[in-house]
Amino acid sequence: MRLNRDKVNKLAHTVTDAVAELDEVDFIEDRNTIRLEVRKILEGLLMQEARIDQAARQKIESQRRTIIEGSEEWSILYRKYYNDEVKKLGL
Repeated sequence: MRLNRDKVNKLAHTVTDAVAELDEVDFIEDRNTIRLEVRKILEGLLMQEARIDQAARQKIESQRRTIIEGSEEWSILYRKYYNDEVKKLGL
């Protein structure tokens, strides 16, 4: 899923605010520093997801015959290849 910069920032704010409300958590850095680190982590995860998606799509495209995106067969293969890529990364 592709999120624009504003949505990632909003999500980082939401995560930072939620963590700040926990009684078990005390920030040793200011909130903005925490928010920026959360944003960096989210962007890294989104980039990793995009690479996994691309690898799964390339595997489908490399099949001998054309498999139409949106078909049941395509969906099954996509889930299989996507999960294979996730397992490769140990996630």
